[in-house]
Amino acid sequence: MELNEIMRELELLGNDRMKKYYMSQGAIEPLFGVPTGAMKPIVKKFKKNQQMADDLYDTGNYDAMYLAGMIADPKRMTPEDFDRWIDKAYFYMISDFIVAVTLAETDFAQEVADKFIQSGKDLVMSAGWSCYEWLLGSRKDTEFDREKIMSLLQYVEKNIHSQSDRTKHSMNRFLIAVGISYIPLHHDAMRTAELIGEVKVSLGGKAGTLQKAFDSIKKETEKGRLGFKRKNVRC
Repeated sequence: MELNEIMRELELLGNDRMKKYYMSQGAIEPLFGVPTGAMKPIVKKFKKNQQMADDLYDTGNYDAMYLAGMIADPKRMTPEDFDRWIDKAYFYMISDFIVAVTLAETDFAQEVADKFIQSGKDLVMSAGWSCYEWLLGSRKDTEFDREKIMSLLQYVEKNIHSQSDRTKHSMNRFLIAVGISYIPLHHDAMRTAELIGEVKVSLGGKAGTLQKAFDSIKKETEKGRLGFKRKNVRC
């Protein structure tokens, strides 16, 4: 299939309800409103195709960008490719669920995530913290440096309340991931979560508080899910 054929197919798969939902979350035109599940037949045709993924991502169409993440070949991507992708990530569903998720399947994920976290840009930092969430929830504990993850926990403790809203959200999710999926620092994550308490945000124009990390970790621990690891990062 050529790029223009895929774009026509995506247009046919779109619907107004999903388009309105994506736009309520921050998506902007162009987009068609394609449900994620409806893209799977296209994914089966391509499996992994990095050139087509790049072409789709470069259209700036949200649905095409999401499909790009589903067919991307992380083994063929470079840190520079992720710099380019994050530069075009204009809202969190791209930064956290396309860029961060794809990055989490590379061998250099932590290196790039660290750079994102240090960027000072809300969506870029959010992608960095989100990448660590995906990594911690899918890779063996032995693949992480305990002291490094501890330093990130300490950063969360000292800085989460002063961060921009999207970054707060991803830092909170990172904290929960450490508490549930990274056994060496489970107790430290619980202590950190208890110390930071409620995290106030304004997302989608609505003010509120994030789910308490302490409660989330405690609940999953009581369910016997301590040490949980998912088999796959991407759908």
